[in-house]
Amino acid sequence: MPALSDNMRGALLMIAGMAGFTFGDACIKAIGEAMPLSQILVIRGLFASAFIAALAAALGQLRLHMSRRDWGLVLLRAVAEAGAAFFFLTALRQMPLANATALMQTTPLSVTLASALVFAEPVGWRRWSAIGVGFLGMLLIVRPGTEGFTSASMLALVAVLCVTVRDLATRRTSAAVPSLTVTLVSSLGVMVFAGSWALGQDWVPVTPRLGWLLAGATLFIIGGYSFSVLVMRVGDVGFIAPFRYTGLVWALILGLVIFGDWPHPLTLVGAAVIAGTGLFTLWRERRSRRLQAKTLRT
Repeated sequence: MPALSDNMRGALLMIAGMAGFTFGDACIKAIGEAMPLSQILVIRGLFASAFIAALAAALGQLRLHMSRRDWGLVLLRAVAEAGAAFFFLTALRQMPLANATALMQTTPLSVTLASALVFAEPVGWRRWSAIGVGFLGMLLIVRPGTEGFTSASMLALVAVLCVTVRDLATRRTSAAVPSLTVTLVSSLGVMVFAGSWALGQDWVPVTPRLGWLLAGATLFIIGGYSFSVLVMRVGDVGFIAPFRYTGLVWALILGLVIFGDWPHPLTLVGAAVIAGTGLFTLWRERRSRRLQAKTLRT
């Protein structure tokens, strides 16, 4: 049997990483209102942060000495990550897993839009068109003015905004700052935010069922982080990145099998539109970078 290429290994790792994050979200959704979200985030964050710190130290990527600019960007990313966790998981408790996941898939489009508006990065008419069509797909999922439109949809869109800020801060952080250090600070930021929020709340006893679900949420997010790190070490990012949309497939499967949810037909159409335009945007950005690199070489 021939060995897998680096690109195929990277694709499989990306699929596994997306499965880890989606299964972790499913565990939190299954916990529901039985446990305060702050309690979940503190307990999950404690173990996840310890694992990330150990992994960063083992790989020589634990570096806290960085410029003031980088520290500002890393801390901004941590604040945005905390906001994304709060808004997305709050929305997730109130809406189908596939719907919430599909809305989060608009992130590549929103990042491209924000990069053009905030940093004046060049965006051609094709990508502008893809962004516009992608956001029309988002409207098919949210369906404002209908019974399908809820406050949870708005919370999910705020989460997209937070993730956009997070990704923009990541792009502007110096390449000298190890990715695991950035991830660790963000994980600690979410935990500190949740701990501060938990001060005004009563925690509940962890029953065996809640304990298993909480353990699952923690292990799956650790797996998601681990696979995400491994992805960056193999293959061509341009080939591997589109496989992030497999998270939507996992969400559809888990939503149906565990929660008995199957999205409205318009939601499926909207999700397909978002995925298609997102893939096109990734391809155009990859092509643009290649052309720029070729121009610099000549």
